[in-house]
Amino acid sequence: FEMPREQGPKERPIDGVYTHGLFLEGCKWDWDLWTLSESEAKVLFVSVPLIWMKPVRQVHLRSFLSYKCPLYKVSTRKGVLSTTGHSTNFVMSISLYS
Repeated sequence: FEMPREQGPKERPIDGVYTHGLFLEGCKWDWDLWTLSESEAKVLFVSVPLIWMKPVRQVHLRSFLSYKCPLYKVSTRKGVLSTTGHSTNFVMSISLYS
């Protein structure tokens, strides 16, 4: 995953897909430091920057200080536990700079 500082790309990515419209719950995105930070008082949901999901081979994954943020289909996170132990609303984890 990459989070380009250019949040309004003019063209499609060469590889992968840009994803927008996601929200964080219980924390916020610091647009100046470009990392996760503590949420503002009484603010539960905040938007996430554009994320570039790029397919890469496991051996080429970059490691960085990150939080493995779970991504759910709906904000309630309710659902039946599947055989993997995750809610059926769980989609994947996204590594966010922390």
